[in-house]
Amino acid sequence: MTLVTKIAWDDTVLPFQLDRSDIRGRVARLDGTLDQVLAQHNYPPEIEALVAEASLLTALIGQTIKLRWKLSLQVRGDGPARLIATDYYGPKEDGTPALVRAYASYDAERLEAGKDPFSQIGKGYFAVLIDQGDGTVPYQGITPIAGGSLSACAETHFAQSEQLPTRFQLTFGRSQTPGEPESWRAGGVMLQAMPQASPLAMEEGSAEGGLLHHRDLLDGEEGENWSRANILLDTVDELELIGPTVTPTDLLLRLFHEETPRVFDAQPVRFGCSCSEEKVRQSLSIYSAKDIIHMTTDEGTVTADCQFCGAHYTLDPTTLGFEARALGDDGDAA
Repeated sequence: MTLVTKIAWDDTVLPFQLDRSDIRGRVARLDGTLDQVLAQHNYPPEIEALVAEASLLTALIGQTIKLRWKLSLQVRGDGPARLIATDYYGPKEDGTPALVRAYASYDAERLEAGKDPFSQIGKGYFAVLIDQGDGTVPYQGITPIAGGSLSACAETHFAQSEQLPTRFQLTFGRSQTPGEPESWRAGGVMLQAMPQASPLAMEEGSAEGGLLHHRDLLDGEEGENWSRANILLDTVDELELIGPTVTPTDLLLRLFHEETPRVFDAQPVRFGCSCSEEKVRQSLSIYSAKDIIHMTTDEGTVTADCQFCGAHYTLDPTTLGFEARALGDDGDAA
């Protein structure tokens, strides 16, 4: 299904800076992209909400990092919502879109309809993973599930792991324009204080469980600037965030005109998946011929499905496993 972008600023992340406050930020709008992410699975509303929030956070956080490859968010819990996983692939070239994909695993029998989606994660962790590709060491930051939303978890991650005061204001949901089908719209703003040379040394914070809160990290003039920007962000209206009629630049001027906002080039974002038959083969290359036999269907094939995009792969079992890879085309060891 091909979705046509209706508005110029749909499916974009706009970087900006507040020159007066020395604060950077992003405005994100995910519309057709979020529709495609969620169209891959028939999720219950509670899981849809978690996937939508995680996808929006992933687009905002991913755009702040000069990625050569991938940023991932993983939310794991002991509740009905067992796993929310998202990936952001940085653009391969200037002017090309970044790609976002997402997937959720949940226990349908334990899921409580109508209950707050975040509460259905239970106890667990929120992880940010950055992989810059071959020749680099992947980064991983893990913080507990706390704060009442995935946005709060992301704020805690930046405060606890990065010592960077960070704030998110997000909204998302289904909307309908008269005469058109219902579709998802999502929008959000991310604020982040510029890194300081000597951040405050904190052993315990004011957030849930003694975790650091973004307001714990700054004092003096920097703290005043951060508080002022947050007070201004608190005045945003949900309709402004998803803003079919409010451009990101108009939103920034309305919220932060006294902070001297400066915008940069917007980054387009699209749904995309990196799965391929070769990657499936690589993942199966660790298994022996005996293991592959146990995976073989009654029809004599090995099948695999991509959890993110639903792609289905059907493979010949005789070509799989580390023993098959060790053989040449004539059956001799390669």
